Parts: sequence; structure tokens; C-alpha cells
Amino acid sequence: MSRKARFILVALLLLAFFGYRQYRDHARDASADGASTSAAAAPARATAAPPSRPRMLGSLAFTPCTLPSQLGAPGVEAQCGSLPVAENPALPQGRKVVLNIAWIPADEDGDKAPDPVFLLAGGPGQSATASYPAVAPAFKDVLKQRGVVLVDQRGTGKSNPLQCADVAEGDPSLDEAAMQQAMLAAVERCRDALEKRADLRFYTTTDAIRDLDAVRQAIGADTINLLGISYGTRVAQQYARAYPRHARTLVLDSVAPNDIYLGNDFARNLESALDLQFARCGKIPACARALGNPREQLDALMARLKADPPLVTYRDASTGESKQERLLPAHIAGLARMYAYSPMVSSILPLLIHEGVQGRFDGLMALSKMLDSQLSDQMAYGMQLSVICSEDADGLEDDPAMASSLLGNSLVAGLVAQCGAWPKGKRPDDFHAPLASDVPALLLSGELDPVTPPDYAARVVKTLPNGRALVLRGQGHNVIGAGCMPKLFAQFLDTADAKSLDAKCLDKLAYTPPFTSFNGWGP
Repeated sequence: MSRKARFILVALLLLAFFGYRQYRDHARDASADGASTSAAAAPARATAAPPSRPRMLGSLAFTPCTLPSQLGAPGVEAQCGSLPVAENPALPQGRKVVLNIAWIPADEDGDKAPDPVFLLAGGPGQSATASYPAVAPAFKDVLKQRGVVLVDQRGTGKSNPLQCADVAEGDPSLDEAAMQQAMLAAVERCRDALEKRADLRFYTTTDAIRDLDAVRQAIGADTINLLGISYGTRVAQQYARAYPRHARTLVLDSVAPNDIYLGNDFARNLESALDLQFARCGKIPACARALGNPREQLDALMARLKADPPLVTYRDASTGESKQERLLPAHIAGLARMYAYSPMVSSILPLLIHEGVQGRFDGLMALSKMLDSQLSDQMAYGMQLSVICSEDADGLEDDPAMASSLLGNSLVAGLVAQCGAWPKGKRPDDFHAPLASDVPALLLSGELDPVTPPDYAARVVKTLPNGRALVLRGQGHNVIGAGCMPKLFAQFLDTADAKSLDAKCLDKLAYTPPFTSFNGWGP
């Protein structure tokens, strides 16, 4: 197999890992169905099911549907339904948001626990129904006794999605000031378009937890178990504080503390994670000999691109066309940031960076453009702005120490400018206070997580006397499916006692070695 063919194979494997096809197709369906709030009433269906008698869960009616999975494999069979709720709680007879809901019933065999598991997706801006198939294997043991409920948070999925694709894409060919101005103009256009069908002040975390409790009541559950992933951990903590009697357990995967302001730590956390991930190469003689010091090479590559961005010929991954574009520092920063979420994917970064230092840029450009073309479809950017601008914008600030980092302070500066143009909802006075609760809680962190590092969970667990924090060796962001974690997840839900779990099985988790060539991992 030629070197070029091996590279294409690696790229395809990376594309498969992220599952972009699933996100893209779901997001496009959501955009089409979300032309009006009422259009979101249709339950999420990727595969049409024959008509059948609705299945009831409490007062909600559900019909069979299939949640799409990655790579064209069989999807997740589910029951889909909806629940209309007031967009503005002060106007119960006013405009409605129709919440899109999927329910995966517990297995037919065995006892059925009365407390289902609610999956709370990340972002902010991801959809629970679109996110579930990727983590479905982690629920295998859970489903032996408990059903799973997926509620597309208002503003995401098919719950009146608030998307701003042209804002999320941006244009890295512009200088920073021009790019910020172009993105602000795009945000203003998106705001004006979305305001025709949504009051953007009412798509916050506080609104979301009120919706979750409305669903809980509608399905007839006295208590529920909450699994939050990334931003979803904020939603879980806020729900547990607002509705303590109804939160049976919390599982917080990749923990975002209440006291942070989303955006402030992104640059610093990425630097720390890359240092840890790149250090693995230095501990493997074959990697150190083949690739040198990845951190030093990344710094050298960024300096070169800032001084003289090269014109690169590359092949478009989606069309196969040969294209040309200048490779800019923003391309590398975005690629490194997103790939760092998963050590399995970031294991190719040292090799790609080494290729770039040698003047071979086509791999970096092809993968960067492939990533750029899909990222906007994963997130409902309008909903993300409604959350961040209402809950975090007043606490965002530049970090002078990060001015020369990979991300710098441009992300924070951009959010501050965009939030100046975005409507803001009300934030409870205690919103950023730590959750202090007796709720049983299991907190999970990946050792190499570039956005929610283990020290975040360590802070949160201090005010949760019935909580326990686990750090998974060699893992990145979103770790519920790693190693034996699914079994521990199910055991915790059964016992509601995190401290009694025997987590020694996690010691078997191994580090992903860096690629030293396009043949893959070395022996």
C-alpha cells in the first residue's frame, strides 16, 4: 500500500471516529424541520417506522423510531415522542417549544426500576438524541433495569434548533480583527433570522432544567438519574440544586464546575493537555527518534505559518477535488484543539506536525478543512450563544499569560463581542455557586482532557459528601465508555453509592501510543 493510500486510510479512520456523517445528516434534518417552532413537533426519526399503536410512558405517547448511528451501522431502536412547553414561562399560553424526546425502554427481562436515566448532552448546543448512539454501548448493563430518556434541550436537535452555520465556520484567511468583525456581522444576521421564531432570552440552562422537570412529571417518575457529559454536567448540577428531591443520582462525565465561566480556561487547559499528550512521544524511544519533540515542532510550525503561510495543494475529503489554499495558524490551532479531545485521534498529531515542519503540509490542510466543514453541524450555535451570553459573558476576560498560546485570547474576545449583540436571559443569583448536596454522585475525568481537566472534578466533589471522583488514565474528554466504566456506571445506579465501587479495573486502561509513521501505531 502506498504512503498516500495509507494516509487516506488514517484520515478515514479519524473521520469514522468522530462520526461526522451522523452529526451532519441529523443537523441538516433538524435545520429543515426547525423552520418554525411548530415544525419541531415531529419526533426525531431517521428511519420511517410502520404505523403502530403509541406506547405510553406516563402521559406521553411514543412511537417506534431509529436513532442514527455512525458509519451506516444499524441505529439505536427507540421510542420517540414530544412535549410542548411554554417558551416564556411567564406566558404559559404563548409560543410553545415542542421538546423532542426519545425513550429507550429497559430490557424486557428482569425487574424494572422506576427511576430512568436522563442523558444530558454537551456543547452547549449538542442534541441528546444525536449524541446517544455514540455512547449507547455504555448503557448495555444500565438497560437491564432502567430505561433511558433523551430530551433534546430547547434550541438543539429537533427542539426548535437555533443554528448559525456561517458564524461557526468563520474565515481563517482574514486577519484577526477582520475575522472578528465578520463573525459579529454573521451573529447579528443569525440573531435577526432566529428572532422571527424564537425569543432568544429563553434558551438557557435555567430554562432547560425546567423542561427536564416537566418531562419527569409527564412520564410519571418521582426521581431520575442524571448523566451529564461536558456542558451537560452544568445542567445536571443546576437541576440537582433546583429540584433536589427528584435527583436520585448524578454521573458527571468531564466535569464543568459551576464556578467557571465557559471560555476563560480553554487556552490554558489545551496547553496543559497537549504538553501531557506530546510528552508520551518522549517516553517512547521509537517516537522520539522518528519525530523529535512534538511541542517544539508545533511551536516552530506555528512561527513559520505566521511569518509566511504556504500555498498548499490538497485533496478535499468530501469531494475528492484537488484544491489550493494557504495554511494558516488558525487551521493548526483548530485541528489540535479538536483532536486533543480524544487521545486515540490526537495520536496522529505529532506525525502530522513533523510532516509540516518538513514542508509537507497537505495532510494538515486536508484534515483541517474536513474538520472545519463539519464542526458547525454538530452545534446549535445560536443556542450556545443564548447559554454563554446569559450565564458566562460578564465573567469572560483575557489571560495575558495565554496571549502567545495556541488559542491565544481570540476566542474570549470573540465571545465578548458576539454577546454584546445577543439577547440575554436571567441568571439565578446562585448560578455560579458550587453545588452543595448530599446527592450520590460519581464524577469522571480523563487524565488528558483538554477542556475539563481532572482538577475540575476535584473541586466539585469537595461539596458533595456522597460523591467520588475517578480519573481515567490516558483518556481524554467523555470517558463513560472507556474500559470497565460502563459496568461501574451500572453498579453505581443500582447502589447509589459511589464510594463502595471497586474501581481497580480502571487500572487496566492503557495509553494510546503516537503514530510514528502512516503505517499506524508501532509494535
